[in-house]
Order: sequence, then structure tokens, then C-alpha cells
Amino acid sequence: MTRQTRTAKDIIAATSAALAPAADDNRLVPLIEAGTAPLSALAGLALEQRHIIASDRRAFELLAERSGKGTACAEFFGSLVVGETLALERLGAYESACGLTPQAIGQYEPKAGCQAYPAYVAWLALNGEPPSVALALTANFAAWGGYCARVSAALRTRYGFTDQACGFFDFFAGPAPELEQQAVAAVAAGSDDEHGEGVGSGAHYGRLLQTYESMFWNTLAEA
Repeated sequence: MTRQTRTAKDIIAATSAALAPAADDNRLVPLIEAGTAPLSALAGLALEQRHIIASDRRAFELLAERSGKGTACAEFFGSLVVGETLALERLGAYESACGLTPQAIGQYEPKAGCQAYPAYVAWLALNGEPPSVALALTANFAAWGGYCARVSAALRTRYGFTDQACGFFDFFAGPAPELEQQAVAAVAAGSDDEHGEGVGSGAHYGRLLQTYESMFWNTLAEA
């Protein structure tokens, strides 16, 4: 392990810890765990995610392109593009379990509070330094993955959802060692300040991402 790799791992760990959400930052997940969240809230989660995935996938494609072919950042963002595609394939079973029809999905109007997150990711795709964006996303994924694990467990025990219906959340909750290695390489690529800003903006990006993450869940809770 090189010094730069060790430094990148430390940066990711420190940023993830600093940006970890507080217990009361998310008001919807506890309701799902208690079985008191209405089916409409679960359906809203699916409907908003369909829009988010489409936006994030295009943003990651642009970030991969901006990173330069064959670079560590391009590899990381390319994997995220693949991941969004796989997640979308799993979303349909969850939508069906929520009772959503193709007509309902097509007519749904997304909520601003839920779409602030992908709007900012799109901004990062245009303006952010790829290594810093990789750091911010990786720190945020730690929180998102934890939420998905809790939702997946609660959907089974409280709502009787099948394994297939929970596949979308299982996908994000499960370990992803290859992606983690790619994230370290991407952050390491920007950790030398001789080449631009390094990853100095990563914590700033990540703070906003985590704020928009909480806004997503709480908008659904309020609805």
C-alpha cells in the first residue's frame, strides 16, 4: 500500500465520520422501522428514486468523461453508472410491491425537496473536481447504505415485502469492496495539491450532499 493510498483511505474515513448523520436527521426511516409509515410514503420513495437514478446516471457519465479516459476517477464514476443501471432494474419489483401502476409512475410529479440531491449532483458533474466529488459521494454513500439496510429489514418484518421487492435496498446496503477500492484510487489521484485543488473541496461537497440527503427523506416524511 502506497503512502498516497493510505492517505486517501484516511481522508475518506475522516470525511465519512465527520459527515455522518445524527440520529434525528432522518424522520422517515424510524417510521418505516416502526411500521407506521403509510404505503403512500413507501410509494413516494420509489417514485422519487426513479427520477433520481435517471439524473444521477447521466451526471456520473459526465464525470467519467471529464475525468479523462483510463484514469482512476473515470473508472470510479463508470462503476457508478453501471450501479445506477442495476439499481433501476431492481426498482420495478419494489414499485409493484407498493401498488404502483405504469400510469401512476408516468403521471407522478417529483417533489423539489426530494430532487435537490440529484440537482446538486448534476451541478457537481459540471463544476466539481472529480477527485473531490468522488470523496463527497463516497462519504455520503456510507449514510445512504446504512439507511437502505434499515429500510430493507423493516420492509420484510413490518410490511411483509418479499426478498425481490427489497432487492433495490439490498443492492445499496450490501458491501461493495471493488467500488471502495476504486474510490480510494480516485481520491488518491487528487490528494496531491500540485495538481489543482486536490480533494480540499470534498468535505464541502459532502456536507451539502448529506444535507440534501436528509431533505429527501424528510420531504417524504412530511408528505
